[in-house]
Amino acid sequence: MKELHDIINAFDTAAKAGKQTALATVVLVEGSSYRRAGARMLVTEDGQLTGAISGGCLEGDALRKARLAMAQNKPMLVTYDTTDDDDAKFGVGLGCNGIIHILIEPIFPENENSPINLFKRFLSKREPVVLITLFLLNNRQASQPGTCLLMTADEYTQGSIPDDEIKDVLFTDAKDVLKNGNSVTKTYVYGNGYTCFIELLQPAVSLIIFGAGNDAIPMVQLASVLGWHVTLVDGRANYAVPERFPQAKMIIIAKPDQALSQITFDERTVVVLMTHNYNYDMAMLRQLLPLQLPYVASLGPKKRLQRMLDELQDEGMNITPEQLKSIYGPAGIDIGSENSDEIALSIIAEIQAVLNKRSVSSLRDKTVVHNRHAEPVSQVAKIKSFN
Repeated sequence: MKELHDIINAFDTAAKAGKQTALATVVLVEGSSYRRAGARMLVTEDGQLTGAISGGCLEGDALRKARLAMAQNKPMLVTYDTTDDDDAKFGVGLGCNGIIHILIEPIFPENENSPINLFKRFLSKREPVVLITLFLLNNRQASQPGTCLLMTADEYTQGSIPDDEIKDVLFTDAKDVLKNGNSVTKTYVYGNGYTCFIELLQPAVSLIIFGAGNDAIPMVQLASVLGWHVTLVDGRANYAVPERFPQAKMIIIAKPDQALSQITFDERTVVVLMTHNYNYDMAMLRQLLPLQLPYVASLGPKKRLQRMLDELQDEGMNITPEQLKSIYGPAGIDIGSENSDEIALSIIAEIQAVLNKRSVSSLRDKTVVHNRHAEPVSQVAKIKSFN
């Protein structure tokens, strides 16, 4: 979500300066590419770029196309086909062996349903949403509707669908994406034959760190680089201070029995126990286990964690296999970490893998780096419209 924050900030700065802007969005990838569908970049009329749609090879050409879209005041769909080994003829030198479709939309500040305002609505609350982007894949010269609607889990919508003929089935597909957690791309074979990128946007990771020792400093710094929301909790007022942790969104000074009442937990909340105080960590683990969070890390040796779990069970606490599955101790992936910076890197990487449901392995050993099962276009047969 950091990229969206950066794009919004860049847009607000440009708007105050009276500069035109356009948003470039990867809406479909066929084959291999550096970024997948949903990657975005904001372009200003004077050539400032925020975000990225590739590893740097597409940005120059996309800038030229964005200036054209701004001059014409209408969205355009641009396709880069690099399946030919001799992709140098495109002037971009991708070498990705894939087809990348990019939608470029001029942004109009007065439009309350512009992509930027839809992003702001999404970022204003911690809830998953679906963002709907329509384009005409088989008619790039036609008028491209672009990013048009946002939907929440309670079916609140902002924006509109330009073709009532696909509205009902599109809303049904959007609800399925919210339920199943996978973005999809579909072509609706009636009306104008729209292709739709139905994108799931998840809130930023909320990282709760218990412990304000020196080893927590790189943890907060690395999480901040990723755009995670960091809450730091410690009972020591002289340790948990903004001067030591300027990137933390919230600092809580509390004893174990007072901490959780000040924190909001959701499906994107993860926890790291690193107070190095056995009693404090165990008191927190006692309260955290019933919450069934996706990730709870315990620093220190496995023997220490097992002792805490044994004591909690001796107290009469029923620890289920599902609860045990969410506990990671020793925390982090095996990258040979020694100092606090390296340990922080290994834990942050493990959290990322767990939330993305990935097993940790070297990319060198994978046949396919990105799982594209959610991106290929599926065809939806023509149906009657029930209005």
